Amino acid sequence: MPQRSEIVRLEDVWLQFDGVPVLEGIDLSIYAYDFLGVIGPNGGGKTTLLKVILGLLEPNRGKVTVFGHAPERGRKYVGYVPQFSLFDREFPISVWDVVLMGRMSHMKRFRRYTEEDTKRAVEALKTVEMLDCQDCQIGKLSGGQQQRVFIARALVSEPRLLLLDEPMASVDSPMQTELYELFEKLRQQMAIVLVSHDISAVSIYVDKIACLNRKLYYHGTKEVPMEDLEAAYRCPVDLIAHGFPHRVLREHE
Repeated sequence: MPQRSEIVRLEDVWLQFDGVPVLEGIDLSIYAYDFLGVIGPNGGGKTTLLKVILGLLEPNRGKVTVFGHAPERGRKYVGYVPQFSLFDREFPISVWDVVLMGRMSHMKRFRRYTEEDTKRAVEALKTVEMLDCQDCQIGKLSGGQQQRVFIARALVSEPRLLLLDEPMASVDSPMQTELYELFEKLRQQMAIVLVSHDISAVSIYVDKIACLNRKLYYHGTKEVPMEDLEAAYRCPVDLIAHGFPHRVLREHE
């Protein structure tokens, strides 16, 4: 695997909405070919962090660089799969057309898709194993199949960093395993940042974890200290040891 150079840096990043802090003093570096899981409670700023990296939200304070540029310039190297892809499920748009939309940033105004665009769309659909469904109406697919299509849409731009916001939402357990295995293959070609509330599943696949609840309580290997988890979630954390017939629960104070 090539050298892991730094591709994203956040330095003392603060962001507020209507005077309410959402991110506080975030210092974070992401390196090429990282597979980083971002965990934390709902409302802890995980989605906001991704939007700051993309340049969709501007911090009140601090500095963000993406591939050595301001986020607005650096995001051309970034693929993004949002948590909720809202669309009319009855709208007659095919998988093929949805994926090609990911090439629009490469198009000049009023130009048609090129041979290169269609080639990239075929490759992306093959990568997520959905080429056979290219003519299907996306609204008729299962949640897991739709998620694969949205990942393909992010991949056609040939990103060097893939941001995934709760990609397992509305996906059943067997398909979740297949998606994690897909991400494991993709990280051989790019860095991946995966936001999730599922600590146990994430810890199996990622190689780094960031624990976020407005502040960054931990960033390092996936062996997260218990005190950092409890500080981020602000309550006792119950860890389940698989293979044992019991677990230990502690009382909330």
